Amino acid sequence: MDKSLSAEISAERMASPWLGTLHKDNPFCSGPQPHLPSANLDRMLKAWIGRLTSNVSPVSLYLAYVDWIVHLQFSPSKQQELLFEAAKKFWRWNEYEMEVVQDDPHAQETSVTPLPQDKRFSDPAWQHWPFNVISQGFLLTQQWWHRATTNVSGVSRHHEEIMNFMVRQLQDMLSPSNFLTTNPVVLNETLRTGGTNLMLGAANAFRDWERSVSGTGSASTEFKVGKNLAITPGKVVFRNRLIELIQYTPSTGTVHAAPLLFVPAWIMKYYILDLSPNNSLVRYLVDKGYTVFMISWKNPSAEDRDLSLEDYRKLGVMEALDAVVDITGAPHVNAVGYCLGGTLLSIAAAAMARDEDKRLGSITLFAAQVDFKEPGELSLFIDESQVTLLEAIMWDQGYLDTKQMAGAFQLLRSNDLIWSRRLNQYLLGLPETKNDLMAWNGDATRMPFRMHSEYLRKLFLENDLAEGGYCVECQPIALTDIRVPIFTVATRTDHVAPWRSVFKIHILTDTDVTFLLTTGGHNAGVVSPPGQPRRSYQLSHRVHHDPYIDPDIWQSVTPHHQGSWWPAWEDWLDKRSGPQTKPPQMGTALANAPGKYVLQP
Repeated sequence: MDKSLSAEISAERMASPWLGTLHKDNPFCSGPQPHLPSANLDRMLKAWIGRLTSNVSPVSLYLAYVDWIVHLQFSPSKQQELLFEAAKKFWRWNEYEMEVVQDDPHAQETSVTPLPQDKRFSDPAWQHWPFNVISQGFLLTQQWWHRATTNVSGVSRHHEEIMNFMVRQLQDMLSPSNFLTTNPVVLNETLRTGGTNLMLGAANAFRDWERSVSGTGSASTEFKVGKNLAITPGKVVFRNRLIELIQYTPSTGTVHAAPLLFVPAWIMKYYILDLSPNNSLVRYLVDKGYTVFMISWKNPSAEDRDLSLEDYRKLGVMEALDAVVDITGAPHVNAVGYCLGGTLLSIAAAAMARDEDKRLGSITLFAAQVDFKEPGELSLFIDESQVTLLEAIMWDQGYLDTKQMAGAFQLLRSNDLIWSRRLNQYLLGLPETKNDLMAWNGDATRMPFRMHSEYLRKLFLENDLAEGGYCVECQPIALTDIRVPIFTVATRTDHVAPWRSVFKIHILTDTDVTFLLTTGGHNAGVVSPPGQPRRSYQLSHRVHHDPYIDPDIWQSVTPHHQGSWWPAWEDWLDKRSGPQTKPPQMGTALANAPGKYVLQP
């Protein structure tokens, strides 16, 4: 080996979470070794800082601020623009105030309209003085700060996004809708109920405080796994240290020849795909005559800290696939991956294609990315500084806790998940929203140290899977090796897997791709049973040699269909699942569904 290359590899390993020993045939293949003891002090310090900062790297925020403020100081034209914009908006606000006081009918025409997703000022009470003036002042200020934190010459894109995001979080926190004295809806309700809403709100706040202290989260007592969630009949037919495999009992006299294997994300409990019976995709498919298998991931603890991403592939996807084939005897299996499970399924499928393992008949991906260059606002929490801090936290406790992940996802949709909830429950005194999806959302899981570190570095930071640098068993894999047809589902308002990022499956594979874009977000868009109102989707099919179409052009020319996307996908699946046959025998039952792993707190 070239000495400079050897030195480079050694230096890289010294900086990585795990040391490695060189593989005798492949210098880039290494196995885990213990941490350097000399680095433990650094990790202890960073873990302590993480506890004080809610797991957000203060260094990352400081670097973003310095990048923005220094470049702004060296941009006199931008400063001049912002001063002019501030004066313009102040004048416009004063002009609007005078029009409102004089009941000028043109006041409504000159007012600032909130973004379509911003419902904070939609109530008619906000149209009365002085609340209309207060809300307009807030919206104008919001516009000014957006201009102040964007398009500053010299600021890196990542730092610009962080600054814009943090300023937006501060503004959302200070919104007049969040305070009793500046929210007309709350004031009217307080007068109407004689303050009862505030008493109920205080009780709701105390309930949430108790849950936070006790660590019980927001689990609902009305929805329980095995009682009215995850109740589709089935058996656990395989178990190892990482997964339980559930085989669902057939409900039809005949079934499709090809079984269906679901690979859900390990960041969530699998039963989002088997909620209450009316919202259960599993029940929907079983009733359509499919033999359905589901992976249920173990909720890892500190003793699982060294489970790797490769362990998830082997112990998860591959051992589940082996079990499905052994039980059913089917030569081909249709596989479905959701979120991280879809990314893992893509890795497994590419490795199988490389090794000429032809047991997959088709692949379906739900809201799953294989290219992480543009992962949306989630990238705000992923850079070298932030990942290093998370690694120190995980090294200290052996895993990433549920609360530590939930906080980041809540910030991405703070208006919906934080401030509107506090408004409704703490100020208006409304009862907590209870449904099966919300109950599932409060039942989060942990992430083992090694796996999550590898996931963040290899996929998010280095984008190895999309760029051909990801190795399975010391050999690189390529998504272009996949030849089986792919059905990809993306959701329009997804903050975790933005649909334009998911759309890149078209240019990263050389196979037939059917792409579906549906209304809703990362979870609610997938849980879309027939009969729900205001649901629609767009659907197209591309043969592997068809020319590429830009996602925005695709969205503008692809027809819209009203209703749930489930029947459209089932129609595609039906054509690739073989003839109707007698249901296969159930595997040896280890337990009744939903099993024990999903019940682990």
